[in-house]
Amino acid sequence: MAYVTGFLTPVKIVDKERYIASAQKSWPLFKKYGALEQVETWGEDIPPGKVTGFDLAVKLEEGETVVFSWLKWPDRAAADACWEQMQNDPDFSDMDMPFDGKRMMWGGFQPIFES
Repeated sequence: MAYVTGFLTPVKIVDKERYIASAQKSWPLFKKYGALEQVETWGEDIPPGKVTGFDLAVKLEEGETVVFSWLKWPDRAAADACWEQMQNDPDFSDMDMPFDGKRMMWGGFQPIFES
């Protein structure tokens, strides 16, 4: 069954084109390691949270938005293998990361419903 790695990160609005370029550059690398799909979304309607919210989760600052993205894999083994192998792949170490990685969050998810 498919597996999804999801990401949530704050990105400065002025860095939108840099972010898009980095996502486009990363796709061939993820694909090389078995990813089936990469989706990057740019936050347009991020209501302020009172107790929880995307803004609170990433400690959103003035001039930033939230990026929500995911990679779809054939299974968890493929995702785990990618994360392990990319540590030693020089193509990944050369990536431009136009966001604060300390405020990025990610996790692996097993789909339970798709249509």
